Amino acid sequence: MSFTGGGTVRRALEFGRTYVVRSKGRHQATIVWLHGLGDNGSSWSQLLETLPLPNIKWICPTAPTQPITVFGGFLSTAWFDVGDISEDAADDIEGLDAAAAHAANLLSTEPADIKLGVGGFSMGAATSLYTATCFTHGKYENGNPYPAKLSAVVGLSGWLPCSKTLKNKIGQDEAARRAASLPILLCHGKGDDVVPHKFGEKSSRALSSNGFQDTTFKSYSGLGHYTIPEEMDEVCAWLTSKLGLEGRSA
Repeated sequence: MSFTGGGTVRRALEFGRTYVVRSKGRHQATIVWLHGLGDNGSSWSQLLETLPLPNIKWICPTAPTQPITVFGGFLSTAWFDVGDISEDAADDIEGLDAAAAHAANLLSTEPADIKLGVGGFSMGAATSLYTATCFTHGKYENGNPYPAKLSAVVGLSGWLPCSKTLKNKIGQDEAARRAASLPILLCHGKGDDVVPHKFGEKSSRALSSNGFQDTTFKSYSGLGHYTIPEEMDEVCAWLTSKLGLEGRSA
């Protein structure tokens, strides 16, 4: 699948390889997990495979390789372009829409009785949180309908794109109902020197104040821009609870 990114001169980009971790027990949920800038689906698939979540199937795609503005145009795997990591930075809406659509497409062939989710790390977390707003709004920013029904969203060391326009999306009854019932977990290290902790905190507040009533924010002292077992334990417990997972199967 390819897409044309923001701006008229950007060429069509190809998504990379997708890695799948099959459920080891009864399949109850499928989650698309999105990696961070410069990474790929393989490294996260190896970590997710070790988690005690036998009822979850993980789909770990790889982002397109594209020039990144904040790197002076250097090529990197990325879900969207980043001009600057600041609160006033412009959002690459076209890139975000394409990444969110790619994740939804990967979920589109899952059986009807399977609960669906998205999650990610850093810019993968940003894409997941953006996807949550597309789901509640019922459409992407470009106006195309958002097709998947989400039951959980996880964002580690990330931020919420388009936070300033969020209240415009959660106006009507149906969007407000979806926002109120969608469980979202945000985790962030207080020592993060790449995506500052305050970005995660403000993102959580923006979601909560715009009707995402089931938003949980967890901070970790001394944690930088990476993950630790304590954080992944939190993710496991939260997913098991919110998705109603059985746990280990005989």
